[in-house]
Amino acid sequence: MGVDEVYFRSGNMTGTYSSEAPRFRAELYEKRNKKEIRCMLCGNYCIIPPRKYGICKSRINYNGELYTLTYGNLSAIESRPIEIKPFFHYWPGSTALTISTWGCNFHCPWCQNFFLSQRKPPEKYKVIQPLEVVKAALKNKDKGICVSFQEPILLFEYSLDILRLLRNVELYFCYVSNGFMSSKALRFLIENGLDGLKVDVKGDEEVYERYCGGYAERVWDNIKMAKEMGIHVEVVNLIVTGVNDREESISCVIERIKKIDSEIPLHFTRYFPAYKFDAPPTPIKIIEEAWKRAREEGIKYVYTGNIEGHRGLHTYCPQCGCLLIEREQTGLLRTYLEGNECPECGERILIRGKITLPL
Repeated sequence: MGVDEVYFRSGNMTGTYSSEAPRFRAELYEKRNKKEIRCMLCGNYCIIPPRKYGICKSRINYNGELYTLTYGNLSAIESRPIEIKPFFHYWPGSTALTISTWGCNFHCPWCQNFFLSQRKPPEKYKVIQPLEVVKAALKNKDKGICVSFQEPILLFEYSLDILRLLRNVELYFCYVSNGFMSSKALRFLIENGLDGLKVDVKGDEEVYERYCGGYAERVWDNIKMAKEMGIHVEVVNLIVTGVNDREESISCVIERIKKIDSEIPLHFTRYFPAYKFDAPPTPIKIIEEAWKRAREEGIKYVYTGNIEGHRGLHTYCPQCGCLLIEREQTGLLRTYLEGNECPECGERILIRGKITLPL
């Protein structure tokens, strides 16, 4: 081991950190004593000793201060249709410049993006300044910016700096998240301009405890708070074979949505084997039954995911059942809306932002 390196362990994670001080000070933490720090970014509230990092692998205690290893440390930057996230009622048909970093505060064994989420951020990297992201979105003619692919709250400080640049620019800003950020972090983001949040709900408390980490109540509390603060929210429930495919688990998700707001779009998505999980793909019948049950129980906008060509990709009027928006997996095909109203019965349909029609 070189003299300029120190090895450390935190939980079940190991790594090295250079003796050179990290560059970017983190926000949302408190000092417990002269050595330890409590990170306040997410519901894990990690207590971090000197030269160690939290569960997410992206925030380190260096000389009694908390630093982020992700500021401007982007693993991806590309323009993608908003429907892929999936957002179906948020700027439909638009594209968003999508950015991501490394690490996650969960450890879901079926993660599709494990090569990003389960990896410690590289120490040496070229900082991509927030202004570069905004300029790229404008150059691409994207309608907004989305933080996705791995848990976006790990780009908290970077997000705030982008949001400050967006105050005089007509671009939306959204997160695709597991929803386990602290309420303080979420409030900061919303107050500074975050206006779209897609949350992946994993299942009941047992699913979080056994497979993912965290706990369900923090996620549901954040969904409720986001709705109360007036931003657009959509929820995805990836139904994983043998994990959360029981009728009781699906009913629990439906009931929690109804309790908060039955207008929240709810997506039931089909799982496929990935990372450390090799259970067979979710039977389509289970996804279809969940889709039907949620509609019958009063959720206004219910969708299916990862089933190509399924009718659950489309939007129907919750009042009269009229087909309103047709989609394919990668985006919007056509709309029959008149303004934001059903052409048959006049029902006002939830749409945040403008609809961008395909060319």
